Amino acid sequence: MWHDRRICDLLGIEHPIIQAPMAGATTPEMAAAAANAGALGSLGCAMFAPERIKHEAQQTKALTNRSINLNFFVHASPELDEAKASAARTNLAPWYETMNAGNVPDAVEGHFPFDDAACEAVLEASPKVVSFHFGLPDNAIVERVKRAGIVVLSSATSVAEARWLAERGVDAVIAQGYEAGGHSGWFLPRGASNVAGTMALVPRMVDAVPVPVIAAGGIADGRGIAAALMLGAAGVQIGTAFLTTPESMAAPVHKTELLNASGDDTMLSKAFSGRNARTVVNDYASDMDDVKDWPDFPLVNAMTGPLRKISAETGRPDAVVLWSGQAVGLNREATTAETVERLVAETGACLKRFA
Repeated sequence: MWHDRRICDLLGIEHPIIQAPMAGATTPEMAAAAANAGALGSLGCAMFAPERIKHEAQQTKALTNRSINLNFFVHASPELDEAKASAARTNLAPWYETMNAGNVPDAVEGHFPFDDAACEAVLEASPKVVSFHFGLPDNAIVERVKRAGIVVLSSATSVAEARWLAERGVDAVIAQGYEAGGHSGWFLPRGASNVAGTMALVPRMVDAVPVPVIAAGGIADGRGIAAALMLGAAGVQIGTAFLTTPESMAAPVHKTELLNASGDDTMLSKAFSGRNARTVVNDYASDMDDVKDWPDFPLVNAMTGPLRKISAETGRPDAVVLWSGQAVGLNREATTAETVERLVAETGACLKRFA
């Protein structure tokens, strides 16, 4: 069925589909189910200490002998600006009072960029794939991972970023469009311009780099996959469609809001982490939309953590994070395996119509 098998052969999978590595939502059960269905199963490891990385990888490998992907953030280390932190506490205080969440915590870094210790854990876990968000770690670390025979992927939101990644040895580039849920992976200066949409970004990136391009953002069914392949993508990465599966660790209120969303009700917000990320609109995100000057990512995560936790635990969508892409209106209640099977069947039907 797949005429372009570059991604299938590179990643050791049956179908050119990657279940996105959504930190805080992916589980060994999700990654294993996606892998067993023929896709690339992924774990979002951005918030894991080295021992947790190894544990989660072991749990996943106990459920599948197929390819898995471990994903990490490689953001710049934040600098604490006390004035920004004080302003953030003032803005957050009314919400903490409304949600009875106590006092606003200090701005501290709760998870860290990929370093030597994380690299050692990855080498011990020995996954088929390691992927990165917000660029790449030091060249020496990338070389260590590649020498171990591990495939390296990273996200790009522009042609310039794709070229930067290709020049530094990635085996494939993930073209993340404006429509994508969660954090935008941009990492090079881009002035006043916005991130491009997936369908505009993919063909330009395909023409610009010698490595395979994987389309991501706004893809949730076979029509989107077929369109991406027609534009030259060698595969796709899909996240939001898997958030409502039983294997997802997303809060029940998050899943409910996604299943009720239309797709016209998402927005980019810095108010949860300090960095632009796409979420379904809720009262908190709307209220904070005018606040632009937050402490550096990921310091804001610590400041909003208790607020998000209480909102999720009490089933109130008001202040919980509702990461979502713009194709959320296509979400269905189904298992991870059923979702992969549906995506493959729908794509096959679309490709046959244009054969």
